[in-house]
Amino acid sequence: MSNATQNEQIVHSVSFLDRDSLTIPKLRVTNADGTVIEGATLPKIDETLAKRMYDTCVFTQVLDERMLGAQRQGRISFYMTCIGEEAAIIGSAAALDSQDVILAQYREHAALRFRGFTTEQFMDQMFSNEKDLGKGRQMPIHYGSSELNYHTVSSPLGTQIPQATGVGYSMKMNGHKNVAICYFGEGAASEGDFHAGLNMAATLKSPTLFFCRNNGYAISTPAEEQFKGNGIASRGVGYGMHTIRFDGNDMLAVLLATQAAREFAIENSVPVLLEAMTYRVGAHSSSDDPSGYRSKEEENEWREQDPVARFKTWMLAQGWLTEEEDQALYTKYREEVLAQVKVSEKVAAPELEELFNDVYDEPTPILKKQMADLKAHIKKYPESYPKTAGRIK
Repeated sequence: MSNATQNEQIVHSVSFLDRDSLTIPKLRVTNADGTVIEGATLPKIDETLAKRMYDTCVFTQVLDERMLGAQRQGRISFYMTCIGEEAAIIGSAAALDSQDVILAQYREHAALRFRGFTTEQFMDQMFSNEKDLGKGRQMPIHYGSSELNYHTVSSPLGTQIPQATGVGYSMKMNGHKNVAICYFGEGAASEGDFHAGLNMAATLKSPTLFFCRNNGYAISTPAEEQFKGNGIASRGVGYGMHTIRFDGNDMLAVLLATQAAREFAIENSVPVLLEAMTYRVGAHSSSDDPSGYRSKEEENEWREQDPVARFKTWMLAQGWLTEEEDQALYTKYREEVLAQVKVSEKVAAPELEELFNDVYDEPTPILKKQMADLKAHIKKYPESYPKTAGRIK
């Protein structure tokens, strides 16, 4: 008997199903004020983990503040903040094993920080200097680290989703008890790669966590103009996947949901879809002006639901954080980030050859010709190319 006919109910008159036919519960552990809801299940968390999570929260907020300012000053070309979505990203990253593979969209730098990416590495990437792990080839915030099992960010939307299915499947084939986690927004769920990736994962039983940050907007398009279904979670059910929806501003709920999803995916060798209901408080990117498509009142309403403040309140109640420690942490990272900006922006750009290295094992004749032509062009028009644009051997 096929899956389509299992547990089917036979009726003898027409009955429609609509978006309200499926009731999807939303997991929540803490109230908006940070107090634990009576009877709520708590995630596996101790003081050491909690402090590491909160440290990542503070660093991420400081990084966003400083680097958005640096972009406005013309020191870097582009930036994207994590404001409002810190709990969704950090809470999920904290539930993973270091050998689990992360495939990010572009707003998950907090997960990379949680893994151990240094302040210097962040700055070197954003300034595209010779110490950048990506050899200066990418726009700012397109991070990657093979050491930390974090796939390099790619600008085209949704391409990481089918790739994550393959990563999870390869770990299963190699006998690893790990998962791949793939982050994306609800806007990316409108891409064809989303449907292909989830269908492959479900049918192949790939242990992959598909983590949707449903933050209300696909750049300027509100969710209600993107789709008419019951969010993204209903699609997981449609593809035959186990699915969890939760409050994405509740750090403990995110941690609990991701821990459960990871355990289930590994034990049963199947994918899980997670939908974090959250809100992008900042602009989509440094190139975006959200005042053109949403009100200040809406933004301010969500600012009052700050996930970091919510987690901080819980930390204070546990006795794992004091106000003095909190202030010291912000001071430390503001000084550290600003100091590293001044260092990394002065580091030389990669040599011009790095544009062509690693494309193939050995440069092809066409690549060699392109490199020679580029060098000749720059030498002919040196005034049009600043020294920071790349050095010629």
